[in-house]
Amino acid sequence: MTTTTAENTAESHVFEADVARLLHMMVHSVYSDKDVFLRELISNAADACEKLRYEAIAHPGLLANDPDSRILLTLDADGGKLVVEDNGIGMSRDEMIEALGTIARSGTRAFMERIEANKQGEGAQLIGQFGVGFYSCFMVADRVDVISRRAGAEDAWLWSSDGKGGYSVAPVDVSEAPVRGTRITLHLMEDAKSYASRWSVERIVKEQSGHVPVPIKIAEKPGEEATQLTDGTALWTKSKNDITSEEYTDFYRGVSGQYDEPALTVHFRAEGRHEYSALAFVPGSQPFDLFDPDRKGRMKLYVKRVFITDEAELLPRYLRFVRGLVDTSDLPLNVSREMIQESPILTAIRKGVTNRIITAIEKQAESDHDAFLNIWGNFGSLIKEGLYEDFERRSQLLALSRFRTTTSGDGYRSLADYVRDAKEGQQSIYYLVGGSLEQLKASPQLEGFRARGIEVLLLTDSVDSFWVTNAPEFEGKSFKSITQGSADLAQFKKQDEDKPESESAPADVQAFLDYAKQKLADEVSDVRASDRLIESAVCLVASEQGYDRQLEKILQGAGRLQSGAKPILEINMDHPVVKAIAAKADAPSLRDDAAFLLLDQARVLDGDKPADPRAFAERLARLMEKALQ
Repeated sequence: MTTTTAENTAESHVFEADVARLLHMMVHSVYSDKDVFLRELISNAADACEKLRYEAIAHPGLLANDPDSRILLTLDADGGKLVVEDNGIGMSRDEMIEALGTIARSGTRAFMERIEANKQGEGAQLIGQFGVGFYSCFMVADRVDVISRRAGAEDAWLWSSDGKGGYSVAPVDVSEAPVRGTRITLHLMEDAKSYASRWSVERIVKEQSGHVPVPIKIAEKPGEEATQLTDGTALWTKSKNDITSEEYTDFYRGVSGQYDEPALTVHFRAEGRHEYSALAFVPGSQPFDLFDPDRKGRMKLYVKRVFITDEAELLPRYLRFVRGLVDTSDLPLNVSREMIQESPILTAIRKGVTNRIITAIEKQAESDHDAFLNIWGNFGSLIKEGLYEDFERRSQLLALSRFRTTTSGDGYRSLADYVRDAKEGQQSIYYLVGGSLEQLKASPQLEGFRARGIEVLLLTDSVDSFWVTNAPEFEGKSFKSITQGSADLAQFKKQDEDKPESESAPADVQAFLDYAKQKLADEVSDVRASDRLIESAVCLVASEQGYDRQLEKILQGAGRLQSGAKPILEINMDHPVVKAIAAKADAPSLRDDAAFLLLDQARVLDGDKPADPRAFAERLARLMEKALQ
C-alpha cells in the first residue's frame, strides 16, 4: 500500500495481552478452515453499511452523493493481495484504536480457553461466536493495512500491523482513502495466495456471504471494472418457496455468528393490523454465552430494511437462544430507544413472533422426534423458565416439556405420557429435584415409589425448583415433591404384594419413634414412620407448608433465606437396624447415640454433612465399640 504519511507521524501501540495471545493463535493457524476470515470481513463491512444507513436517518448529509451501500473485493494476484472495501460508516482514529487494538468483551478469556482445548474442531464457529472476526485475517495475511474515513469527517487514518505484537496508527492523505468507509488490504502469506484468485473468492462469497443485505462486487485486478457477485437482496423479503435450505443456513451463520446447522427455521410474513417479516433460527448447538446472566437476546430489529437495534426485546427472555430478525414498516425510521421499549406495536410483534416460534417447536415435536429432542437437550432448561415467567403460555409449555423420569431410561417422557400411565387413583404428578441424575436415582425417597411402580420426574436443572411451585396442575393432576409432606403411598400396593400395606407399627418400634421424636426435638419438627422407604433406614422430608428441600437449599445458598425450617425425619419401621435399636429399650445411651446417628445418616443421604462432625464421630466410635465387644 502506498501512502503519503510521514514515518515520524505514525503512533506505535502494543496490543492488549488478550489480543496478542489471540493473534499468536491466528498466525500459527489453529484453525483448519481458514475461509472464515473472508466471511468475517464481509460481515463487518455489511454492519458498517447498516450503521451508516441508520445514522443517515437523522443526518442525511452523511450519504452525500453516494446513497447506495456496497462492498468491493479487489484481487491482486501479482502482488499477493486481497482488498475488502466498503462505503459504510468508517472509523475515526479513536474508533480505529478501540475497534482494532482491543477486545472489549468479557468472553475473550473463555474464547482463548476453548480454542486451545479444541484447536481443530470448532474454530470457525468460535470465531464468529466470540466477536473477534477481524483478527481471523491474520490466518492468511502476514500484514494487514486498514485505511478508514468516517462518514462526514475531513481526515482519514491508517492502521497497520503484522499481527505479532503491536500496530501503528497514522494520518493518511484523504486522496489515498475512500470518500467514506473502510479499505482493508491483506498482504497474503505465501501459502494463502489462492485467496487472490477469483475462483476461490467467489466460491467463499457464494457459500458463506451470499445473503448479506449489501451488494458485493469483485474486481479481478486493481483498477479493473468490478462485476457483481451478489445483489444484496435481503433474504427475509423473499418468498420461502424461492429460498433453499443452503441459503437459509448461510444466512443463519451470518446472523448468529455460529457455524453449525440451524435446528429449526421460522420464516413468515404477518399481515393485517401490523405488518412485519420475521426470520428466526433455533441454533443446532448451544451458544457459548447461553447462560451468561447479562446476555441479551440476539434478535435484530429492522424498519423498512434499515437496521435499528439488536437490543429490542423481541422475544421473552426464555427464548433468548433464538437468533434472527424482525423487519417492520409500522415504525418510523427515526424510532427512539424509549419509543421501542414502550411501543404497543413492538408488544404485538413480540407476541406474534413468540407464538409462531413455540408453535413451530411444537410441530417439530410431533413430526421429527429426534430433531426436537436435540432442541430440548440444548435449550430445554431455558424453555422451562417460561413455565414461571409466561403465565399465558404455561399450559402450552408444560405440554411441550420433556423430562427424565424413573421409567424413561435414557430417553425423555412428556407430561401427557406420565398422566396416561399414572396409577388408578393417583392424583399427583410426583417429582424429585436435585443436582444430578445419578444423585436423584440413588435417593432413598424414591424407594417407596419405585416399589409401587409409580413414576417420578427427575429434575436436575436449577430452574426446576421454581417452576414446579408455579405450575398448579397438568390435566387435573397437581405437582407434588416426594421430599415434602406425606407421601400417601399406603393406598397403593407394592408390585410384589396383593394388598395395600398396613400402617401399624410394632409396639417397640413405635416406642423408639416416640423416643427419637423427643430426643431430636431441637433438630427436627417430627419423627414418623415412613411409607417412602424400602431399603434405607431413614430420610429427611420437608413439611407440607413452606419450601421443598431442594428449593430451601437454593434460597439459603443465594442468601434469600436466613435459616431453613426444621425437617421431618422419616424412619423405615421394617429396617433391620431400626428393629434392632428398638429392641434395646434397656440401653438408653445406645438409643441416644442411635437416634442422632440416624439423623446424621439422613443428612448425608440428603447431600449434606453431619451437623456436628465431632459429635458424629464420637457417637459412631461408641456404637462400633459396643458392637465389637
